[in-house]
Amino acid sequence: MHLTVVGCGDAFGSGGRSNSCYLVAAAGLTATLDFGASAPVAFNRMGLDPAAIDIIFLSHLHGDHFGGLPFLLLDGQFVHRRTKPLAIVGPPGTRARLVTTMEALFPRMSANAWRFAWEVIEVEPGSTTTHGPFTLTTAEVIHPSGAPSTALRLTDGTRTLAFSGDTEWTEALLPIAQGADLFICESYMFEGSPVGHLAYRTIAARRADLGARRILLTHMGDAMWARRAEVDGAHFSVAEDGLELDI
Repeated sequence: MHLTVVGCGDAFGSGGRSNSCYLVAAAGLTATLDFGASAPVAFNRMGLDPAAIDIIFLSHLHGDHFGGLPFLLLDGQFVHRRTKPLAIVGPPGTRARLVTTMEALFPRMSANAWRFAWEVIEVEPGSTTTHGPFTLTTAEVIHPSGAPSTALRLTDGTRTLAFSGDTEWTEALLPIAQGADLFICESYMFEGSPVGHLAYRTIAARRADLGARRILLTHMGDAMWARRAEVDGAHFSVAEDGLELDI
C-alpha cells in the first residue's frame, strides 16, 4: 500500500496547503481518502492522473473534503475522456449533497450523458463494507456537517490505513486507529479544545490508547503549523503536500 499526500491542509488552505486528499495505491487499484475542493489543482500540479482513480472514500460532506468531485467528474467527461467507472463511497446524504453542489456550480450538470459510469455508495456509520480489494470500516465522529461525519479504517488484507476525518476527541477513534499501520489524524490546533477538531496535545496524551503503529498529523491550522517543530518526532510525523509513504 502506497500513500501520496495530495492535500493535507485545512478548509482555508493555511500555509498554501491543498484541501484534504490522500491517494492510496494498493492491490492494483487507485483510491483516495477525500477529494477536497482544491484536489483537482493539486493533482495537476503534482503530475498525477485523476482518471486513474477507481474509488473515492469520503469522510464527511464539507467542501474541503468533497468539494473537488464536480470538477473531477467534468475532467473525466471532457478532458481525460475517461472510460473506466468511478465509485464514490460516503456517508448517508452523499448523493443528494453532491447533486446539489453540481447544480449550484454547473447548472444541469447532473443531467449530463456521461461517457463513463459513476456511482455513489452510501454506507452507514459503524458498518464494515467491501469495495473491490478494500474493506472499509467507519465510525461516526463529532464534527457537525449536516450529515454523519466519519472516521475511516481501510485495509487491503495486508496493510491497514486509518483516517480520523475531522473530529474533536471521541472514543470512537480508538477502534479505528487500533493496530493500524498508519493513522492519519487531524491536528487543527496545537493545544486547547477546538470545537469539532483535535489539538496535538490531546492526541499526544492518548497516543498509547490509539494504538497505531505510526501517526501522521494533518489538517493543521496556521497556529499548529507554526509550532510543528515542537511535535514529538519519535511518535508522530507531520504531513506535507507531496509526501509519499509506503505503508
